[in-house]
Amino acid sequence: MADKWYTVGKLVNSHGIRGEVKVWPQTDFPEVRFAKGSVLTLVDEEKGAPSINVEVVSARLQKNVYIVKLKGYDNINDIEKFKGWALKVSENDLVELPEDEYYYHQIIGCTVVTDEGEELGKVTDILSPGANDVWVVKGKDGAGRAREVLLPVIDDVLLNVDVAAKVIKVKLLEGLI
Repeated sequence: MADKWYTVGKLVNSHGIRGEVKVWPQTDFPEVRFAKGSVLTLVDEEKGAPSINVEVVSARLQKNVYIVKLKGYDNINDIEKFKGWALKVSENDLVELPEDEYYYHQIIGCTVVTDEGEELGKVTDILSPGANDVWVVKGKDGAGRAREVLLPVIDDVLLNVDVAAKVIKVKLLEGLI
């Protein structure tokens, strides 16, 4: 079993009487995760019950949730007990990202340094307000006071992202601090 697991969806309710479920997607790749034949792991995060591997038979988008049919669960009584459970994939099953794209877990916790060698702090959160993401960096200023820097994820700011070393090098534009 893999060490790290990532949530790709949550079972929020049953749908009809034939065992379909409503899944709130929590992935950038729902077309991959909920594709026919995709194998996911059902996990009860609250009770810590044993996890169950399930196979997707079909899925369709309806408003903002996916209606998913899982193999072997053919009526509402079979699936109802899994309401609130998370659908997860192991680290080994993560989708390969294009160059210069990263998973949140790869960025959060990275140390951010300027092109002049000043350490700004660590990335603690990622915001998605619109045109580009914004990385929230928490650290201390020169006087030792806590500070928060909001870094726009744009080419002019990001110089180098080394996820293996957990270090991000940035160029601070006028007005960022």
